[in-house]
Amino acid sequence: MTILEKKTVQLLLFVVGVIALKFTAEKCRELVGGEVASKSSCFDGGYGTLSCMAKEGVKLYVYNIRSIHVESVRNKAIETALSDALTQGMPTKDAVKLAQKEGAKAAKLATQKAKRIIGPIVSSGWDFFEVFYYGGTITEGFLRGLGTLFGTYSVGYVGEQRFGRFGYLVGSHLGSWVGGQIGLMLYDVINGVEYMLLFLQLDEPKVYDNASLMFPT
Repeated sequence: MTILEKKTVQLLLFVVGVIALKFTAEKCRELVGGEVASKSSCFDGGYGTLSCMAKEGVKLYVYNIRSIHVESVRNKAIETALSDALTQGMPTKDAVKLAQKEGAKAAKLATQKAKRIIGPIVSSGWDFFEVFYYGGTITEGFLRGLGTLFGTYSVGYVGEQRFGRFGYLVGSHLGSWVGGQIGLMLYDVINGVEYMLLFLQLDEPKVYDNASLMFPT
């Protein structure tokens, strides 16, 4: 199996997994009821939608700042390295190759530094506190924020490796939203499992009570 075929299979498995998770989460949401289910939604047609639109705008702005910063660092490193190499008498062709390598190193370092403080953390923090605005629980906020953080990092990284700056912008944006939604689905599934376990625990004494009535001591 080639690398492309492996990646295709992995993508299909991921899509199938998300669809299965979404279906399970919807059933669990119906089981526990609206009071316990996840409350933050971008599709309520009201303040939730406006809040998500504002959040996505802020994230896009932050991601764009990050990309511009990395490009600036890369270009500056290339100019400096090229100038130094030519000054030392290095052939133009070799000087250009060296400058490109130095630019790539500088961009990688700038990316690593930016990832620690910019887009993903802003997105995760916003989603975490947005849950409290809608009256959600700490667990819901934690899972949504964690999903947002992981999705932003992973999909943004893949997009940047394949399509550069534009890929990072789109990948981070998409990964942030998908990750947050997966976090909410997990929360609903956990709630559904807890509800079923609680129901089974509460139902057990009734069986014993009936048995004691049938066979009095």
